Amino acid sequence: MKTTIIYAHPWKGSYNHAILNKLLQRLEKEGAAYQLIDLNKDQFDPVFSEKDLALFSKGETTDPLVHRYQKILGETNELFIIAPTWWYEFPAIVKGFFDKVMLKNIAYDDSGISLKGLFTNIKTTTIINTGTAPKWYLKYVKGNYVKTVFIKGTLKDIGIKNVKWKYIDINRASEDKRTQFLERV
Repeated sequence: MKTTIIYAHPWKGSYNHAILNKLLQRLEKEGAAYQLIDLNKDQFDPVFSEKDLALFSKGETTDPLVHRYQKILGETNELFIIAPTWWYEFPAIVKGFFDKVMLKNIAYDDSGISLKGLFTNIKTTTIINTGTAPKWYLKYVKGNYVKTVFIKGTLKDIGIKNVKWKYIDINRASEDKRTQFLERV
């Protein structure tokens, strides 16, 4: 099994970084093969260039990082996404990753009546998400972006179905709760 981690946080002092380190320690202890996509460290540009947008309908790109990420995802069986919640959803770099990397004939086939997801090689996905609002607030007041748009929309449309969402409100979590959350990673 090959594991891939998509990580999106620019600050090494963040709780997201602590989550990443804990996951990497676990994978290394297990001797698991893994690949890390660190969007900020890679300096991934989430914005479509005019050239890339012109190629979008063909499922093509000029961005070498996009080709690299597509290859990695094509070899992935288990996926982790570690990112904060900013303004009730993922940071723009994560949205841009999915916009630019999940191209026609790589992530989906649109030749039928509906989209057919092509990343069916990814058997399990875990989203580990941090924020400064209670999970109930995100779910019931702000429309539950992660579940309704990202999991049931984007991920499902590219063939990723078995998804778990783990969330921690870092403003309200005690040091004990944060430690326990890390231990469950």
